[in-house]
Amino acid sequence: MARYLWMAALCFGVLAGAPGAAPAAAEPAASPAAGEKSPGPDAQAPNNADEKTDLKVRALEERVSDLKEKIFRTKARLMSLQEMVIGGNITTGAKAMLLHRNEMGSSFYLESVAYALDGAPIYAKVDVDGDLEKREEFEIFNGRVSPGEHQVSVQFVYRGHGYGLFSYLEGYKFRVQSSSSFTAAPGKVTSVKVVGYEKGGITTELKDRPAVRYDVDVQAEEPQAAPSGSSPKEGTEK
Repeated sequence: MARYLWMAALCFGVLAGAPGAAPAAAEPAASPAAGEKSPGPDAQAPNNADEKTDLKVRALEERVSDLKEKIFRTKARLMSLQEMVIGGNITTGAKAMLLHRNEMGSSFYLESVAYALDGAPIYAKVDVDGDLEKREEFEIFNGRVSPGEHQVSVQFVYRGHGYGLFSYLEGYKFRVQSSSSFTAAPGKVTSVKVVGYEKGGITTELKDRPAVRYDVDVQAEEPQAAPSGSSPKEGTEK
């Protein structure tokens, strides 16, 4: 009997090691040391996100810098074209300044003005809540022009302003058109003050009172200061 039991045990051991037998249980994976945390699947995500954000910011900064440079070049080109259209030259041209002055009486309210230099519109303004009427004097143009003769043309529109016996003036409009020529000399600043005023006296009809005069003043242009760190060129005349 003992012999049969021994043979059964031997057969069982052989079958256990034969192919197709169930594999031995896998050993458990080594656990991390105490105090250490196992890296998760998203451990590198924050760093990658920061790097991507930095790259995007740098790309945007480069684009902004490029746009600023293009705007600067475009502005310089427009200024050059403006000087060419007007006929000015920064180094050899003349300079002109146009000023508007309002000397009309209280019977006339300035509603709009329009200015043109050599036929090209340079300024137009419609009064809004007194922002035109209440300005006694302001600048219209200040820039370089070609030496020689130029023409300034203006159009002023006034509204009658009256009360009491003169309340009928409220329904009247007075349009004044005028032009005048001036000569711009090289190296000079020609200032033309365009003045709207009332001519005549008490006996002059209201429609004949609005008028324009041109006060011209010519002065030598002051040389511009040289940039810091640079010295004047030799042989340059003052």
